[in-house]
Amino acid sequence: MNTTELLREILTKIFRKKMLIILLGIVCAVLLYIDAKITKPTYTSKATVFPLTNATDNALSSGTLSGLLGITDAPKSFSGDASINIIELALSRNIREAVASAKILGEWGNKTVAELLIEEHNKTFSFFDKKIELPNDSVSLAVEGSKLLFPIISARLNRNGVLELNFTTTNEKLVTPVSELIISKISQFYIDLRIEKATVDYNFTLKKIDSLQKVMDSLDSKAIQMQGSTLFTPADKLVYSIPKENLGDEKLRVSHERDISINNREEALWRLQKITPIVATLDKPTPPFDVTKPSGVIYAIVGFILGTILAMLVLISGLIYRYVKGEIYKSIFGDHINSPQPAPVVNS
Repeated sequence: MNTTELLREILTKIFRKKMLIILLGIVCAVLLYIDAKITKPTYTSKATVFPLTNATDNALSSGTLSGLLGITDAPKSFSGDASINIIELALSRNIREAVASAKILGEWGNKTVAELLIEEHNKTFSFFDKKIELPNDSVSLAVEGSKLLFPIISARLNRNGVLELNFTTTNEKLVTPVSELIISKISQFYIDLRIEKATVDYNFTLKKIDSLQKVMDSLDSKAIQMQGSTLFTPADKLVYSIPKENLGDEKLRVSHERDISINNREEALWRLQKITPIVATLDKPTPPFDVTKPSGVIYAIVGFILGTILAMLVLISGLIYRYVKGEIYKSIFGDHINSPQPAPVVNS
């Protein structure tokens, strides 16, 4: 069978079975149309978030974390190196598990976000998904909730360097509280980070002041001992004091370092008392949301096309198999296997 014969047989078979092909296409179209109609719409919130700065902290720096930790001035926007940091933080497992473990009060019956997401998943899971059993312990519950949050949270930076957070779910009432929890956890992360850094700086300064004070006390003790050490001559009983110029210079230097450390202590204490929320919401995740629902007409058209193609492939699969098998035999044994053999000669 050559290529021309194969195409002729394929077209002939498709033409003979055209009603069956159309029927299978209609069946697939109806199934996808029903699936589109029973699929619940998804609701997506959009919140724009930016770092909160003071009037004196208007200079941009190369990294947000450096500014928030007090190493450099805090930036006005998430830009440059900070873009990677803030997006990774928003999508991190740490934030997702913290959100999943948080409880939503009110009409939700004091349930955690993870419990609500699992219940919503079990109501709307498709044929290819499986039902999720509610974990018994809080750790497993947070992990499961984190997995469910991963595909429905997205973060990006717009042209102005402002963070945009999107949260998508099939339960419209869950969109706002969960989105606000995500923003709150991001903000709390930076607050805790600043508190930890300011506490470390303050404790380090206190230890340094104590250490310098001990050095000062040691120098004073040496000075007192030297003051009591005198030399007397038997004749005129003149008193000669041991020179203490080097000791005085050392004491002056240590005293200067102690004064600087005391100033640093006041600054560290001021930073510790000045911890405020680092991020603020510009556009809040409130209605109206972006609603997405599959179109029944488009699903039906796609289903009809896929159904007809699938039916045709099934019908012509036998012809294609025989053609490929014949070509393989030809390539192995040559064309002579199909050529007619001459009749044997019979001697009379």
